[in-house]
Amino acid sequence: MKEAIEQILKEIEDLKAASQKEVEEARIRFLGKKGEITALMEQFRGVAPELKREYGQKLNDLKKAAQAKIDQLKEAAEQAAEAITPKEDLSMPGDAFPLGSRHPVSIVRQQIVDIFRKFGYDVAEGPEIEDDYHVFEALNFPPNHPAREMQDTFFVSTGHVNPLLLRTHTSSVQVRTMESQDLPIRVVCPGRVFRNEAISARAHCIFHQVEGLYIDKDVTFADLKQAILLFAREMFGPETQIRMRPSYFPFTEPSAEVDVSCNICKGKGCNICKGTGWLEIMGCGMVDPNVLKASGIDPEKYSGFAFGMGVERIAMLKWQVNDLRHYFENDMRFLQEFATATEV
Repeated sequence: MKEAIEQILKEIEDLKAASQKEVEEARIRFLGKKGEITALMEQFRGVAPELKREYGQKLNDLKKAAQAKIDQLKEAAEQAAEAITPKEDLSMPGDAFPLGSRHPVSIVRQQIVDIFRKFGYDVAEGPEIEDDYHVFEALNFPPNHPAREMQDTFFVSTGHVNPLLLRTHTSSVQVRTMESQDLPIRVVCPGRVFRNEAISARAHCIFHQVEGLYIDKDVTFADLKQAILLFAREMFGPETQIRMRPSYFPFTEPSAEVDVSCNICKGKGCNICKGTGWLEIMGCGMVDPNVLKASGIDPEKYSGFAFGMGVERIAMLKWQVNDLRHYFENDMRFLQEFATATEV
């Protein structure tokens, strides 16, 4: 029995188990009802009385050593299992992931483009970093002309004849279109523009425009007025009226500012329209003959009109937003209001 106890004790000291299953198999082997230590306990009954004290102590020590080893291996196996097992229950359904939505400026920009597409206009785009010629000179802004002061410009490079700058309007796309496309031309030019202005509730250094250009034979101011009236009624409702006020732009002559009847108070006057019943939405006019000449178009044969509007301005009027900065601050509380807006 003494040799058997020593042999089992040595096996227990060398015992290893890599998994909980192996630990349980070892427990059954040594401490189970038919285990090796249990069998020694049965043999202990036949030990001579004068040896019971000695062998009884050895068996108790063996049993304790076996139990301690099993507990040690069990704890190590559990820790190993926890290390490779994800703490999360992968069978549980996950939390709903919040989906993004179209930005309100993108919604309005797309609707403006879609309206003019229905009128037969194509879409033209151009670079945001432009040269002085396409942004100013080709649009009848000669060097040192006072009209250049109407637009505070971010210059990228200076010191040479044709400096680079961040475009101040998408009219530069109209120039590139006149240079590259055959007549007649009927396009809208959506895009982002930049002006060195102080940021406030009514102004920003970055904003979006949609400009339009139509050039063909016998195009008149009446065609311009009709196009804008149709657009206004598509955008703001079939009862919308427009009025045109004389204005000045270097690249159009005659020029006008366009107002629409307030769709909030129906022309009666409210805080949105400042009691006038009208809301300004765009500038427009007949393309100046000098602009046509700069792009190689004969003003004796062709005429055309151009218009331009701020997308943020239209969006502010549609949704009665009183602060332009909301469109650029990425405030989720504001943007979530448009999560279900499929159209304006």
